[in-house]
Amino acid sequence: MPWWGSKARQFRAHLAARVTAEERGSLAAWARPAELALFDGMHVADRRHGLDVVGYLRREGVTDRDVLAAGLLHDCGKGAAGVWPRVAWSLGERYGSGLRAAAARLPGWSDQMARLRDHAALSADAVAAAGLPPRAVALVREQDDPSDPEYGRVFHAADEAC
Repeated sequence: MPWWGSKARQFRAHLAARVTAEERGSLAAWARPAELALFDGMHVADRRHGLDVVGYLRREGVTDRDVLAAGLLHDCGKGAAGVWPRVAWSLGERYGSGLRAAAARLPGWSDQMARLRDHAALSADAVAAAGLPPRAVALVREQDDPSDPEYGRVFHAADEAC
């Protein structure tokens, strides 16, 4: 899908994101309490995305609980970054870091842009603190360019597809 089409889909998904009580309840069967606490603290769009990533991973045959937890929580470091800073971040990825730098100067956007920039590391630190093992932490930390020989490719594909 062309870049603009993909970003338009992501924008619509962000605005329409919902997590049902049934979906949240189903996590209790396999997610640990610390992981559930991280999930509950995420922006609803990131929770929805995490659930979608888990679904993709499962459809691809991934059964490793820790890899699924990493997929669920890989964006927990984004915090409450709003939709417009996220749009600016994506545009900056496409058209250059100057756009991101300009967006960071907007009132109230500096911290949000920094969280988006650092979210993989922030997320990895959070999942490590929640007790995920080093392999899962590495998948989160390296989500844009994973090195894991078994799960890296499918993890990245799930993130991009969902």
